[in-house]
Amino acid sequence: MRASFLLTVTVATFSRLACAVNSQAYNWKNVRIGGGGGFIPGIVFNEKQQGLAYARTDIGGAYRLNADHSWKPLLDSVDSDNWNHWGIDALATDPVDPNRLYLAVGMYTNSWDPNNGAILISNDYGDTFTSSPLPFKVGGNMAGRGMGERIAVDPHSNNILYYGARSGNGLYKSVNFGATWTKVTNFPSAGTFIPDPNDVYEYNNIIIGFSWITFDSTTGTNGSPTPRIFVGVANKGESNIFVSENAGATWTAVAGQDTTFLPHKGVLSPSENTLYVTYSDGAGPYDGTAGAVWKYHIPTSTWTNITPVSGGDLYFGFGGLAVDLQVPGTIMVAALNSWWPDGQIFRSTDSGATWSPLWSWNGYPNLQKHYSYDNSGAPWTGPNYPNTNPGTLQIGWMMEALVIDPFNSNHWLYGTGATMYGGFDLKKWDTIHNVTLEVLADGIEETSVRGLISPPTGANLLSGVADCNGFVHDNLDTPRPASYSNPTWMTSQDLDYAGNQPMNIVRVGAGDEETKQVAISSNSGASWSIHYGAPDGVHGGKVALSANADTILWRTEGNGVMVSQYQSTFTAVASLPSDAAIASDKKANAIFYGASGSTFYISTNSGQTFTSQGTLGSSTTARDVLVNPGVTGDVWVSTDAGLFHSTNSGATFTSISGVAEAWSIGFGAPASTGGYPALFAAADIQGKGYFRSDDAGVNWVKINDAAHGFGVISANVLTGDPRIYGRVYLGTNGRGIFYGDATGTQPPNTATATPTSSIPPITSNPPVTSNPPVTSNPPITSNPPVTSNPPPVTSSAPPSTPTVGPWGQCGGQGYTGPTVCAAGSTCTVNNPWYSQCLPN
Repeated sequence: MRASFLLTVTVATFSRLACAVNSQAYNWKNVRIGGGGGFIPGIVFNEKQQGLAYARTDIGGAYRLNADHSWKPLLDSVDSDNWNHWGIDALATDPVDPNRLYLAVGMYTNSWDPNNGAILISNDYGDTFTSSPLPFKVGGNMAGRGMGERIAVDPHSNNILYYGARSGNGLYKSVNFGATWTKVTNFPSAGTFIPDPNDVYEYNNIIIGFSWITFDSTTGTNGSPTPRIFVGVANKGESNIFVSENAGATWTAVAGQDTTFLPHKGVLSPSENTLYVTYSDGAGPYDGTAGAVWKYHIPTSTWTNITPVSGGDLYFGFGGLAVDLQVPGTIMVAALNSWWPDGQIFRSTDSGATWSPLWSWNGYPNLQKHYSYDNSGAPWTGPNYPNTNPGTLQIGWMMEALVIDPFNSNHWLYGTGATMYGGFDLKKWDTIHNVTLEVLADGIEETSVRGLISPPTGANLLSGVADCNGFVHDNLDTPRPASYSNPTWMTSQDLDYAGNQPMNIVRVGAGDEETKQVAISSNSGASWSIHYGAPDGVHGGKVALSANADTILWRTEGNGVMVSQYQSTFTAVASLPSDAAIASDKKANAIFYGASGSTFYISTNSGQTFTSQGTLGSSTTARDVLVNPGVTGDVWVSTDAGLFHSTNSGATFTSISGVAEAWSIGFGAPASTGGYPALFAAADIQGKGYFRSDDAGVNWVKINDAAHGFGVISANVLTGDPRIYGRVYLGTNGRGIFYGDATGTQPPNTATATPTSSIPPITSNPPVTSNPPVTSNPPITSNPPVTSNPPPVTSSAPPSTPTVGPWGQCGGQGYTGPTVCAAGSTCTVNNPWYSQCLPN
């Protein structure tokens, strides 16, 4: 046992002269997961310009279709100040001037989101936008977001637009191309349906409001306002479709309408003088157990129920609705949510008199799929063939977007909760009743990224992704073949690698709360094993893996901090606050770090107990703890009060001058061999952005630009690449993962370091133990939990000579291992308890 002592070491610290932050040009690309990865609630074709189409997402902005059928993101300029603009609640493309595009943007209507929405206006197909603020919130990621479209352009007088708001705010009109808006005070209803008035999470307890707006282009003449306008409103048990015959001067309920369900889509078939409507009993996109499809023949004011199925076959509502403008009477509808045996789409060529499905029973329980399947655009979505196992959702779910190209009856698209499908041989449905179903979401990266690591060996990048589990990215530019498996969770929340054994990785999950949510890999994520010592029903949070891969520290979501050594049962760590940011030392196996509020903590006994070590100025929230992968005790902490650096395991900290606030931080390869690692930070350094420092925070360069804002800064994660200088990986909440490489000239340094006083230490610290690094670990296997700890893991191939390789430990308080460094390195004192062989 080592004697305890009071740590009174004084280290040299520096302040940084605050100077103007220069920028360095970076080339930013998406790390391709492929196929979207999130909900696509709306797809709209322009009816005047061939090949022009747009897609909207609920958390990842809007996209425009390219000539090669890939998609171009339009809102990558959205930054942390206008992050809610990535929520798109409605979209309209101008039928007169196709260059004009309108987006209703805003993420949430909850009380905790203070941001009002806006109408974004573009005159150049979405390349640039101006904003017209709205006096209320818009809910691009709220219940009912698949209804629509809630914004529409008058096809005869395109200066006129209507927008139907949420939350009882009513119908609005613009007469100047969306620049200003006025409430339509005589509209009969602002909507009354609330999915769940008692929802304490404020997702389902709001008035859904308007569903869609459809101009009847067969009425009126060019240059004058269109007389007939249909508007759908989310009402149940009362009128929900209204019409104006005099360009909005007066409005009345359409007689004879269905009031049982909510109208999700209202699409006009001009050649038939018919309005088609899909209904569901829920607002969507997750619910819906009943519904209907109706058509309204306008000249005769006649409603006809054309629902494709009935009785026991009707166990879902209807969402997506498409009309073939080239072939009158050809329509398609999608089941909003058919969770079993698969999603379903129906097609009719006789105006709904008869229907044919995308799958049918071939003698229960045998499914007959009327399509071939090509998922090369998103291989991770499943097998590349029609899966006939009931319960496999291959066609999709949450299907609110469904369109047929107005210039090409063979080209169709539809959105799901995971990707976009479609094809180019749709008319074969009517002959051989078999079409080619393809993933057609190339360029759409919509995932919410929760964790990123870039180990020094194996694949350059591993990710934790919401709803898609996560991936090994051994190639950044090709779609991922599969997500993590065995175990496969809905979400992988966080990951870490062992500093001395970087092929060993741990990840924790979220979203499958009844299962064990810790997995381990000994081969860089190629395969995984469940940690049987993990408790059931505990999930989420952050995780840290010890340098030798024998100990896992887990800050759970709602269950405090836990630790497990040698795959034993996790036990509570009462000495570390439940909200602590955590990290492991990457060289010294027994050392873990934590930070909460303004207090920094250290454990020297493999996470069993923690003791207060140092202070973090006036911080109230500690966000990220980052440890130099090559030097024990070199620690950084990002907080709401700035960025802090310690070179003595947190005994004292230096506050980095000029950094007002910091969020995610990460290390990358140094600018020169043997130099200090490049430090990346999402921070406020003379404004919020993303920065790199090559000299431990003395000088910074801004690496993002006006075209790359990356959304809300507090939700993003980042890490540098330890093998490629300048490369950084940035995971966003809605636009997937980006990787950036420096392309511009390195700006000159503008600051120098001058001595100053450090934040004083807390003096009652225990000693730091110093286990020698392990050079080779046996693979971690999926064994049952160990109830008694085995002896520490030792090297399976001890060195034949008493020398220490580069970066290894060669001395320190209580150290008993080799003290001679191998040729090319020198034993250097980092602190009293850890000396290290650093390259010459």
